[in-house]
Amino acid sequence: MTVSVTPPPILETAGVDPSEALDILGGALVGADDGELFLERSESESLVFDDGRLKSASYDATEGFGLRVVAGETAGFAHANEISAAALRRAADSASMAKRGYAGQVAEGPRATNQKLYDEVDPLASPAFSDKIELLSEIDAWARARDPRVVQVSASIVGERRAIEILRADGRLMRDVRPLVRLNVSVTVEKDGRRESASSGAGGRAGFETWIAPDRWQGQINEALRQALVNLDAIDCPAGEMDVVLAAGWPGVLLHEAVGHGFEGDFHRKGSSVFNGKMGQRVAAPGVTVVDDGSIAGRRGSLSIDDEGTPTSRTVLIEDGIMVGLMHDRLSARQLDARATGNGRRQSFAHQPMPRMTNTFMEGGKDSKADMIANTKRGLYAANFGGGQVDITNGKFVFQCTEAYLIEDGKITAPVRGATLIGDGATALTQIRMIGDDFAFDPGVGVCGKAGQGVPVGIGQPSLKIGGLTVGGTAVG
Repeated sequence: MTVSVTPPPILETAGVDPSEALDILGGALVGADDGELFLERSESESLVFDDGRLKSASYDATEGFGLRVVAGETAGFAHANEISAAALRRAADSASMAKRGYAGQVAEGPRATNQKLYDEVDPLASPAFSDKIELLSEIDAWARARDPRVVQVSASIVGERRAIEILRADGRLMRDVRPLVRLNVSVTVEKDGRRESASSGAGGRAGFETWIAPDRWQGQINEALRQALVNLDAIDCPAGEMDVVLAAGWPGVLLHEAVGHGFEGDFHRKGSSVFNGKMGQRVAAPGVTVVDDGSIAGRRGSLSIDDEGTPTSRTVLIEDGIMVGLMHDRLSARQLDARATGNGRRQSFAHQPMPRMTNTFMEGGKDSKADMIANTKRGLYAANFGGGQVDITNGKFVFQCTEAYLIEDGKITAPVRGATLIGDGATALTQIRMIGDDFAFDPGVGVCGKAGQGVPVGIGQPSLKIGGLTVGGTAVG
């Protein structure tokens, strides 16, 4: 059983008097518009079981701080992995360079909140290290016993706990303890000399109990095995323009990448989003409502407060096809005369915050997936996605399908391999023809990259039918 244990205060255990830290920060922020002292202490553990043995086991512990001074659109930032008064002073001197020739007034800090979206559990403490190894061994054996065509199994378990503190100029010290876990299973099958692989993962902001229950990890194995066996019989995918039906849940990664970044405030502040100047205008088909919400308890992309101390919230980006909102950190909110939405995120203490997605999803509609299939003469059913490439500034994307099927005369027929979806997010939004009644979140595996920083995110959508997407394949359509 996982027990919640509150870690000790970072400043105090580092031997730094909080009042001294406040004096250093306050001096650095005189004449600035904004800034903060961000402190972090994190621990993470990763175990990988591969080829019938424990392949790797790693443990990492880090701590440090980042001190930021914002003057206009300029940000001075310094960080160190030594938390001491001397290091804070050196960082303050460096970050203060951003104020040269500038005279501002520090903005009011974020509103206070008692929001608590996850417990302060320590995934590294329970289950015990030996029990985690035993679990991975059991997963390996169970997966191999499921089907004689299984030739390779890989399983991993990853847990971390990040404790952060944010000190602001008004003297408020905000704390958050963030657990995060993930269990992943990959299966390779072989038939007649042909091999195919598939994987399944799940996790969230909690201890491991939920995800290591036998019915959960066995379900992951069954799903990975099912996908791999489907792909054993897949034929080459035809290429051409066709209607595409996307499954609910993880396929929302297309929405996340191709559309979501275009609603982050910094791209609008810089004028580089394809959605610039379209506030209040129709940018998607009627019925399309897209939301970013970091305040959903336990989900992978959720945060009680963001990395500037702003409480996370529900932010509607598109409502019934009309652009109505953006995701903001404090800087983009100030520059665009808007409200910070709790989307200021950073990878670690060594990075500056920027507007980032949390849990981004399209709300459900009234159509059934069966009707979407039945109303498609010739098309593709994309059940699962792998990797993809997106140009954030224009939303152009290429996504690889890891599980896809032909739709012929209103019926799902042959599974296909080598299918890719090609298009741009702004156009795809307007080509949505049907919105499913089967909304689902992804199982808790998303990681979003931007400007060299990666953060955990949540993704969700119902089934969707999109008209006239370009499908890349390996066969003549």
